[in-house]
Formats: sequence, structure tokens, C-alpha cells
Amino acid sequence: MVKELRSSRNVLRRGTAVALALSVALASVSPVAAQSLTDRFKSLFGGKSDEPAQPNPAPAPGQPAADDDVDCPQVTVRSGASTYAVGMTGKPAVGNDVRFQASITKMARECARSGGQITARIGIQGRVIAGPAGAPTTVEVPLRVAVVQGGVGEKVIASKAYRTTVEMSESGSVPFTFVAEDLAYPVPSAAAADSYIFYVGFDPQALSPEPKARGRKK
Repeated sequence: MVKELRSSRNVLRRGTAVALALSVALASVSPVAAQSLTDRFKSLFGGKSDEPAQPNPAPAPGQPAADDDVDCPQVTVRSGASTYAVGMTGKPAVGNDVRFQASITKMARECARSGGQITARIGIQGRVIAGPAGAPTTVEVPLRVAVVQGGVGEKVIASKAYRTTVEMSESGSVPFTFVAEDLAYPVPSAAAADSYIFYVGFDPQALSPEPKARGRKK
């Protein structure tokens, strides 16, 4: 009887110690550390990552626009910038000389208005596929995001270039996700707002080093 009582006490103590250790461990994990990369973009992306890239749907005829649509233009891929291929050094990216090719599969956007400025978060999902010539272990993907006022004379309101690094795998096909969080531009007038659009696409010039600032001549 005494042995059984001691054994029960030991089990209770061990259980209390384990529970205390778990509570301390959980308390020490910050929300930022616990949040996965996928969770971070849930507000921008939904569904499968390999669905064809399509602009966000417009409101149905006769239906009011959603609150975020009032100041947040639709997003689409710039014509001719939906794919990015790299070939062997000194050779065009065609046939067996292709090292890898990247494509955009999905897009999303969010806008925040503050005073006279709008700051946009533009999400891009895509995929990098190794070519016959073999892809490197890491791939630099050049992207550009722009807000444009469409019309007869298209006008670029704001444009920024970005880079994201993709770690290739043995499968030779790797998805990537990138979010541009700092594209800011002035709030358009009510008359011009409907003609604004976000363009995304690959831009090889984004990999070029920035020109050095010229020093003043003495």
C-alpha cells in the first residue's frame, strides 16, 4: 500500500513537471516566431498555389464594390512578362540550353490608405522549373511591381524592382512566394481611380547592380 502511494505521488510529480515545462516553452515562443511563412500570406492567398494567374474578379454588375476595391486597383501580369528563362552562359534560353524557367501562377493585393497615400501589398506566387541544361542550387528571380494609370497615354504612377532567391530541389520544380510590401503612391482622384491597375512581372533589369552615385567635382 505504501509503495503504491509513493508510486502515485511520483507519477503526479512527473506529470506536473512536464506540464510546467510545456507551459514555459509555449510562453517563450513569440507570435512572430510561431507564425509560419504560409500563415503570413493567408490574408493574400487562398486555394492552390499552381492555379493559373488571373486578375482579381470585378464586382458583379449592379453590386457595390468591396471596401478594399475602392482604393485598391486590380492586379494582373504585364503582357510579355509572365515568364523568365535563363540559358547557358552566352547562349539564348532556348531548347537544351535552358537552365531554368520561372513563371507566375497567382497574384493578390491589399491596400492601406493613410492620409493622401496608399501603401499596397502585392503578393506573387510562382514556380521555377529546371531546364535541360541543369539549374543552379539557388536561383535569383527578378520581379517588378507597378501601379499604372491606363488609358490612351499610359502613365506609370509608381514602380519598384525586387529580387527573391529560390532554393532549387532535386525534383527540379520549386514553388515560390513573394510579397512586395512597400509600393506607395498618392491617392488618385475619384475620376482617375477606376483607370488604375497593378502590373506584376519578371524584369531581368532588377538583377543589374544599381548605378553608383556620382561624386561632386571639386
